[in-house]
Formats: sequence, C-alpha cells, structure tokens
Amino acid sequence: MTASCPPPSTSDPNREEQARALCLRLLTARARTRAELEAQLTKRGYPDEVSNRVLDRLAAVGLIDDADFAEQWVRSRREHAGKGKRALAAELRTKGVDDEVIAAALDDLDADAERDRAEQLVRAKLRREKLDDSDDLRVRRRLVAMLARRGYSQSMAYAVVSAEVATERERRRV
Repeated sequence: MTASCPPPSTSDPNREEQARALCLRLLTARARTRAELEAQLTKRGYPDEVSNRVLDRLAAVGLIDDADFAEQWVRSRREHAGKGKRALAAELRTKGVDDEVIAAALDDLDADAERDRAEQLVRAKLRREKLDDSDDLRVRRRLVAMLARRGYSQSMAYAVVSAEVATERERRRV
C-alpha cells in the first residue's frame, strides 16, 4: 500500500520561504506591484495566507511600494515611449495599481509638459514625411492617430499636429 502525501500546510515555513524566494526573483528582474506578485503566487498555487504574509513582509521592508512603482513607471514610459496621461493610467490599472495612487503619480504631469512631449513626437515623425498638398490630409491623420495610440487627447492631438505641420511647411519653404 502506498501512502499519499498530505497537502502542504498553510503554516509550512518551507512553503513561505519558497514564496518569498519567488517574489525576490521576480523583483530582481524589475519592480513589480503587489497585485502582480500576488497573481504570480496564486498562479503557482500558494495559499492566500502564505501570499499575504510574504507580501506584507516585503512591503514592510520597502521592496513593494505601489506608489513608488507608479511614479517610476510614469517617468519611464513618458520619457521613452512618449505616452500620454490616459495611456499611462490604463497601463497602471492593468498592473493592479489603485486609482488614487495612479492619480497621485499623474498629478506631477502638467498640460504644458504633455503638450511639449506630443510636439516632440510629431516633429520627429514629420522630419521623415514627404509633405505635399495631395498627402497633407493623410499625413495629418497618421500623426493624430499616432498621438491617440499613445494616450493623448483628440483635441490636443489635432492642435499639435496642425501647428507642427504648418511650422514644418514654413521651414521647408526657406
């Protein structure tokens, strides 16, 4: 007769150590939110009690901080990917960040800074575009769509594209 192994106990210190090691491995690769780590632990079959104890301990020592994660995410994605407020908020929501934390992280972005970044993105694209009267509408549509995909409002996108196309046309005439 074979003896079956009992299910792992939720108070098993070895199980808790394994969960902690998994979280630390994940945090070594990049910063993560509490919700992301909790999802990984659940996916691997760790009980909620074990997950909560491990995550509470990691938060207590400062390895998990959703507010800090959100600030870093906003800074990085805005600088490197040129994302607007709407896109950044959506990305943070998918990572499990609370709406209050998202609002606090996005408060630092003012409308002028967002507009400046949109202008930079449009200027960079316009340098590679051929501007003639027949393609003007197509170029404008593509640029507005590019800004919309990155989370900029439609009104800002139209205003920025119109101004930058006019500026680029003037620059090319000279």
